[in-house]
Amino acid sequence: MSDTPTRSNEDFEARLKDSDTAVADFDHAPRGMVGAIQHVLHANPTFVPVIVLLASIAVFGVVAGERFFTPFNLSLIMQQVSIIGILAAAQTLIILTAGIDLSVAAIMVLMSVISGKLAVEFGVPAPIAIVISFIGGIAAGYLNGWLVTRVKLPPFIATLGTWNVFFALNLYLSGAQSIRGSDIDEVAPLLKFFGQSIAIGSARLTYGTLLMIAVFVVLWYVLNKTAWGRHVYMIGDDKEAAELAGIQTDRTLRQVYMLAGFICALAAWASIGRVGSISPQSFYEGNLESITAVVIGGISLFGGRGSIMGALFGALIVGVFQSGLRLAGVDVLWQVFAIGWLIIIAVAIDQWIRKVSA
Repeated sequence: MSDTPTRSNEDFEARLKDSDTAVADFDHAPRGMVGAIQHVLHANPTFVPVIVLLASIAVFGVVAGERFFTPFNLSLIMQQVSIIGILAAAQTLIILTAGIDLSVAAIMVLMSVISGKLAVEFGVPAPIAIVISFIGGIAAGYLNGWLVTRVKLPPFIATLGTWNVFFALNLYLSGAQSIRGSDIDEVAPLLKFFGQSIAIGSARLTYGTLLMIAVFVVLWYVLNKTAWGRHVYMIGDDKEAAELAGIQTDRTLRQVYMLAGFICALAAWASIGRVGSISPQSFYEGNLESITAVVIGGISLFGGRGSIMGALFGALIVGVFQSGLRLAGVDVLWQVFAIGWLIIIAVAIDQWIRKVSA
């Protein structure tokens, strides 16, 4: 009788061992080539925009000829996407939290109008006017964040409303009149600082381009190497779970919107140098263009997934397409057509990649 319990224990341990082996085999079941690719892309969301960017450069290098690969043209692409790239960085912060900001371009133009009016028409020293525009950008971002966290409006509705408010303020403060570049040069040349450039051979990089790169590098560090950045991803992935983990989600969301507003004010300063003047109706499509760069950059519209660098690659992809198609003699209409399909394909790929975690 004493052997029976021992034998039963041995049988149970044997069955448990077989069960563990079966579970281990299930966990490591082969994915197949498509599944493996899906898993890799899920773990590395920037792979898709990088591959698309390199493929686009290769294709347009053949289609558009040698003109495409000239240092001047490549540096021109960087200049052309610099403002939308900075706006895309601000947009990325919001989208990572599962929100969206339709007012980023309106904030940017409003801050450029404010700094221009203060410096050129009211004689405020340019550095002070720029600082005031930064404060204004943060305040605008705080308004968006307050509407989302306190009034509990959906981000789409909240920022759609503030987009109209900021655009109306643009027209009111400016009187629907532009501030000429010659007036800026005479009174406040510092406002056009980011329009200056440095020569590297036959290429010319503006300070605005360098600012765009610096913004992305700083945000990459903040989002990937700080606790605050991890909180942003957690909120976008599951806000309720983030709250249960002790994260003050509403406060973090307001901080995200305020940081986005500050980045929009930086873009305002850079846009003055890029355009050479201040117009209350410039960059009217900047909101949609920033979202386009984010989506093509592989950042999920559902929040919580993607790399800030993807938005930079997304902006560059749009710039490469526009430049390559233009050099190939393609009509502007078909350039817009191509960008539209890029957006559709990018979202479809995102949906497919997300299935790996389902």
